[in-house]
Amino acid sequence: MTCKSLRHFAWLGLLTLVACTHSDLRPDYPRVPSTMLPATADAPLAAYATRLTTRHTTESGVRLISDANEALLARIALADRAVHSLDLQYYTFHSDATGELLANHLIAAADRGVRVRLLLDDLHVAGNDEVLRALDGHPHIEIRLFNPFLERNSSLWGIGKQFAGDFSRLNRRMHNKAFIADSSMAIAGGRNIGDEYFDASGNVNFRDLDVLVVGPVVQEIGTAFDNYWNSQLSFPIGAFHHKALNPAEAASIREDIRVNARLFSQSNYAQNLVTRAGDVTHEVSSADWAWGPATYLADDPEKANPTTSNDGLTMVPAMRAWTDSAQHRLTLINPYFLPGERGVTYLQNLRDRGVEIHVLTNSLASTDAGDVYNAYASYRPPLLKMGVSLYELKPDPSGGHGGGSHFFGSSSGSNSLHAKAIVVDDGHAFVGSMNLDPRSLDLNTEDGVIIESPVLAQALLAIFADATRPTHSYSVLLDGSTGRVYWQGQQSDGQVIRYDHAPETTWWRRFKVGLGDLLPIEHLL
Repeated sequence: MTCKSLRHFAWLGLLTLVACTHSDLRPDYPRVPSTMLPATADAPLAAYATRLTTRHTTESGVRLISDANEALLARIALADRAVHSLDLQYYTFHSDATGELLANHLIAAADRGVRVRLLLDDLHVAGNDEVLRALDGHPHIEIRLFNPFLERNSSLWGIGKQFAGDFSRLNRRMHNKAFIADSSMAIAGGRNIGDEYFDASGNVNFRDLDVLVVGPVVQEIGTAFDNYWNSQLSFPIGAFHHKALNPAEAASIREDIRVNARLFSQSNYAQNLVTRAGDVTHEVSSADWAWGPATYLADDPEKANPTTSNDGLTMVPAMRAWTDSAQHRLTLINPYFLPGERGVTYLQNLRDRGVEIHVLTNSLASTDAGDVYNAYASYRPPLLKMGVSLYELKPDPSGGHGGGSHFFGSSSGSNSLHAKAIVVDDGHAFVGSMNLDPRSLDLNTEDGVIIESPVLAQALLAIFADATRPTHSYSVLLDGSTGRVYWQGQQSDGQVIRYDHAPETTWWRRFKVGLGDLLPIEHLL
C-alpha cells in the first residue's frame, strides 16, 4: 500500500476549516506491556529453524519471495504451523478476500491457543473498527493501533478535520511490515495484506518483494516489534469509546470471516494456491537458503512523534553508510523514487567515484502516486546527465516472466511496482518497506533487512534484469540535441519505438499530474 490516500487526506485536512474534534480515546485504558515469547524446542518452526542454522550459528538464512502467490502461502504456512505466538505489524490489512483468508488462519491459530499480537497503523482502520474489535474479542488475540485518530469517524470529513487540527502528528505513519512466527521465522519486506499484494486483484496488482528469514536476525525483528508494541504511540483497540461488541456479536463476525474464507477457497485463485501449497510448506535444506551476516534496520517508533527530533531515531544513517560501501555498482528497485536535491548530490558523489547506478521505478502509466512521479520528473535530467540508468515499469503484464523469478505473476490485472530493494555491488542486498522519497526518510517509520549474501544479491539482480527488459520497462533517455527526456520501448513485434511524453497516458492524466507543480508539497511526498 502506498501513501497516496494519506496525501489525499492530508491535503483535504489542510483545506478543511478546522472543526472541533472530540476524542474517543480513553487515556486511562490499561496498556499491559508484553514481549516476544522465547523460541522453544517443542515448536515445529523452531525445530526446523534449528536444523537449518546448525552450520550457520552466526549467520542468518534468507529466502527471497518474489512470487505474490507464494507470499500469501508463506504467511498462511507460518500461521498454520505456529504453536505459541504470531506477531504481525502492518501499515495496511484489508478486509478483502485474501485479508479475510489470512485472518481466518490467525483465528484458527488463536483457537489452538497461539498468542496473536496484531499491530496496525491506524490510517486505514479509523472508523472501521468492528471486525478488528471482533478479532480482539478472542481471548488469544490482541490488536493495537499505532498513532491513532482520536475520533473514530472514517468519512472524508471526519478524517479531514482531524488532519486539519492535528496535522503534524497524523501526517506521520507506521509503514513497517513484519510477520513473526514462534520467534523462529519471520517475513519482512514491502507487502501489506490485501488482494493487490497477492496477485488477486482484477484491476492493479503490486509487484513486490519479501524475505523469509531464520537465524539471529529474527530476534532483531522481534525486539523491534516489541518496541513498537509497547510504544506510547500504540493503543489497544479497546481504548476507544465505542459500542462494545458482546461475545455473541464478536463470535458471529469471526464466523462470517470463516464463511467468507471457505467461499473464497472455492475460487480459481484459491484452488491454484492449493496446488502450490506444498512448495512452500515443504521443508527445504539449508542449501536452498541464502546465508550471511544479516542486520534488521527499523526506525525508532518515536520518529512518529512530531515533538521529537529525528536525530538518532531513523535507519537512514545506517542505510547511507551501507550504500557508501559501493565500489562498482548500486542497483535500486523502488516504486516512489524521489531523490530530491540531497539525493541527487549523493548519487553524483557515487558517480564521481566510478560507481554505476541503475534505477527501476514506476512509469506514470503504472504508478498509483502521480504526485510523486511528477515531482521525480524534475530530477530525471540531472540524473541522466551524470550517467544514471533509469527504467520505468510498464503497466502491461504481457511479455512473459523471464528469469524464472515469477515477479510479474499470472493475473490479468495491470502492473504497479511496489518492491523496495537495493543491491550494493554484487554481494550485499536490502529488502524492506522504505521508499526513496521524503516521506519515508523524514516522516514515516520504516524497516528492512540487509544481508551480506551474493546468492540473494544475484537473485535480485536477475529480477532487475528481467524487469528492465524492453518488454517490461521503458528506458528513460536524454536527447543530446534538445536536452529533453524521452522514453524508448519495444512493441510486441520487436519494433523499437520512441515516446516524447509519458507512454500509455492520456493528455488529461498528464495535465492532472502536472498540477502538482503549483503546490509546494514535495517534502510531504
